[in-house]
Amino acid sequence: MSKTLSGSGDDSTLPAIGLGTYRLRGRRGADAVVSAVRTGYRLIDSAFSYENEGSVSDGVARAIAEGLASRAELIVTSKVPGRHFGYEQTLAAVEESAARMRSIGAIDLYLIHWPNPEQNKYVDTWRALIEARERALVRHIGVSNFLPEHIDRIEAATGVLPAVNQIESHPRFPNTEQIAYDAERGITTEAWSPIGRGSDLLADPLIGEVAAAHGVTAAQAVLAWHMARGVVPIPKSSSAGRQAENLAAAAIILDPAEVETISSLGRPDGRLAGQDPAVYEEM
Repeated sequence: MSKTLSGSGDDSTLPAIGLGTYRLRGRRGADAVVSAVRTGYRLIDSAFSYENEGSVSDGVARAIAEGLASRAELIVTSKVPGRHFGYEQTLAAVEESAARMRSIGAIDLYLIHWPNPEQNKYVDTWRALIEARERALVRHIGVSNFLPEHIDRIEAATGVLPAVNQIESHPRFPNTEQIAYDAERGITTEAWSPIGRGSDLLADPLIGEVAAAHGVTAAQAVLAWHMARGVVPIPKSSSAGRQAENLAAAAIILDPAEVETISSLGRPDGRLAGQDPAVYEEM
């Protein structure tokens, strides 16, 4: 199920699942992107801080040249880090991102990576993204790891809501209240680390029971859980086989009881690295 992106007057949509590219750099990163597009991915996520905007855009350009997809079918994302917050600094950072990704034209979706509340520059940074959109450097703008208080503040200051909020969400930390808030405001929620990066999550017997009932893997069951909640997961993989397995989860339909079973694994301390957006500062 695709999600319409709001805020810029066109009919762009996000697919049900995307590809994360954290730590995928250089030739390996570009090859992973080509493989993903060949497999059927149409949403590719990157970030200034991942140091892979060039390899991601090169991979997208190669995939287009090979006839694997048209440029119009693809949504390429990047994000501005805290070290470049502030109106002028953010505009310069977006210009740098655009230069690194110039082989694919305008960046489809550009996010503020973290709110960095102590730094207290995210409102001016949001104003800069609005300007970048008006200058056609980017097509859509959004945020990542923003809490309701942060979103309320940028809307009050500018009258503009983000199209996307990319947040930590997985069965150990469902982040249900944030997802509900985003949905009420017409904001699409994306999930980073959707299958609990580096944890033992997929060995949980409750997830195993749901997966067995559908004849799928634990990872596929968790990705289907995200989609049943209206969330766009962006799992990372450089393996063609794993990419295909993850993408196939879009066809899995969980019933409400199965969704609740997986959601029951949530716990207050479930964040993978304790990165609470209310206090966490990312540079």
